Amino acid sequence: MSFQSLALSEPILRVLAEQGYVSPTPVQQQSIPQILSGKDVLAGAQTGTGKTAAFTLPLLQQLLNAPKVLNKAQVRVLVLTPTRELAQQVFESVQTYSRHLPVTSAVFYGGVSIRPQYDAAEQGLDILVATPGRLIDHLHQETVDLSQLEVLVLDEADRMLDMGFIVDIKRIMAKLPVKRQTLLFSATYSKDIKQLADALLNQPVLIEVAAANATADRVTQQVYLVDRHRKRELISHVIGARNWQQVLIFVRTKHGADRLAKQLQKDGLTTAAIHGDKAQGARQRALDEFKQGKVRVLVATDIAARGLDITELPYVVNYDLPQVAEDYVHRIGRTGRAGLSGEAVTLVGPDELGALQDIEKLTQQVLPTQILPGYEHDPHFKAPNEPTERKPGQRPAGRQDAAAKRQSAGKLKAKLRAKALGKA
Repeated sequence: MSFQSLALSEPILRVLAEQGYVSPTPVQQQSIPQILSGKDVLAGAQTGTGKTAAFTLPLLQQLLNAPKVLNKAQVRVLVLTPTRELAQQVFESVQTYSRHLPVTSAVFYGGVSIRPQYDAAEQGLDILVATPGRLIDHLHQETVDLSQLEVLVLDEADRMLDMGFIVDIKRIMAKLPVKRQTLLFSATYSKDIKQLADALLNQPVLIEVAAANATADRVTQQVYLVDRHRKRELISHVIGARNWQQVLIFVRTKHGADRLAKQLQKDGLTTAAIHGDKAQGARQRALDEFKQGKVRVLVATDIAARGLDITELPYVVNYDLPQVAEDYVHRIGRTGRAGLSGEAVTLVGPDELGALQDIEKLTQQVLPTQILPGYEHDPHFKAPNEPTERKPGQRPAGRQDAAAKRQSAGKLKAKLRAKALGKA
């Protein structure tokens, strides 16, 4: 199938040719005709499969087919994303694909001055890409008008629910017309996502280009069993010994991101950290330097890294396992994008074996596991408690009791013995 067969106009096809796109990806093949027909869509697609173009291209075609004179602050198409980085990425795609079209667009997110956003919205927008929190700010100030909205897109809806945006989404929905087209894209499916789809979509077309919650076939996955206090030492060794030049490392907490970045910097690896407490300008500079090769290692929390689109990123490391198993799919989806291959390495300590099992259960696979010589488990070491960050209202985890520690250590030692005997 070619893009020419998808009823896209010449200006759009010209941009695709300029970008070097030859044929649509599976999610684009299935989504574009359904969206052009005006149907609601519930699409499950792994990251890196071209889902942004899957909804942007047909929406641009719809705007071209039915041009309108916009009233003050009026918005025709709204794309909601969970993070600033993803909002910026989607907006850049909109700008690229609409290069030869008379389409007005803007991106609204927090962490930057709101005044330029007021100015952008004043004359009306064909497409607005926004994060929920900043859009709520505009709705309070009445600087955007969603009463005539034609299409709503929820991109990475599962992450928006994980980040607690459901209340903001409901407040935004109250401002929208009942008659509209709604598109929901999600890399993972959960009970909450299905409930959200039931509430927002009208007889949607279900599109699945891969099994729900599946990881990309192009990503090679490897687990290293290692004590928590030796994780930094191990990953620093691997990066240096294998000459990895561009590595994205995921950690759980902001404090952990800053600390690991400083440690890796001392190891001689140019490193930067991004997380929610960093100013947007600092986050963007770190990302730009990483893309340009000025920074070799980028350490990020899940919130900051969601939506990062880094061309040909070869390596992703799970330094800490995610709190939500579904986030593993999103994390390793940062590599192996656009048909390229990638490698995902996960470091698992004795206290994380349960989280590893949750990931394997979710993705329906057994991850290959090994121990690097010299990094075997030390049952006599007692690591200090790690500082943790909690969501509002969440109870502190407290100290793990001795029985649980012994149980975790016992599981790891059993796994090590099995591997030594060639049985695992």
